[in-house]
Amino acid sequence: MAQDNNAAQGAQNQAAFGIEKLYIKDASIEVPGAPQIFTERTAPQVNVELGNAGQRLDADVYEVELKVTVTAKIGEKTAFLIEVSQAGIFVIRGVPEENMDAILGVACPNILFPYAREAVSDMVTRAGFAPVLLSPINFEALYMQQKQQAAGAAQAN
Repeated sequence: MAQDNNAAQGAQNQAAFGIEKLYIKDASIEVPGAPQIFTERTAPQVNVELGNAGQRLDADVYEVELKVTVTAKIGEKTAFLIEVSQAGIFVIRGVPEENMDAILGVACPNILFPYAREAVSDMVTRAGFAPVLLSPINFEALYMQQKQQAAGAAQAN
């Protein structure tokens, strides 16, 4: 019996990661120059901005939100502006606290990004424009860059 208790306790202490729910938290599209913008023959310049945030909902439950903003301009005119907030609820247990930032800033956004990319592409085509296919993102490199910037800002103070 003591072996069974030790095995059960060891299983509880093991790291666990699970996806509870993936959902679009917010989505919007604006085509401010319609219908005149559709007469333009110049391809729009597309700019993509990303942001993510995580918050604890319960003891081992976290929400992570990945916000993608895509702005397309033709000259000074905005052809379209799309914002998608793709979110997920994740169960994360048995992970040391010092590793939580990396999981919330790298692993979770890697899971959310394909869903956000699909939502953006769908919204662009529904707005009447050629599809925008977002390139894969290296969230680990972004995370490391943010950490370095935060460390640099802390040293400057």
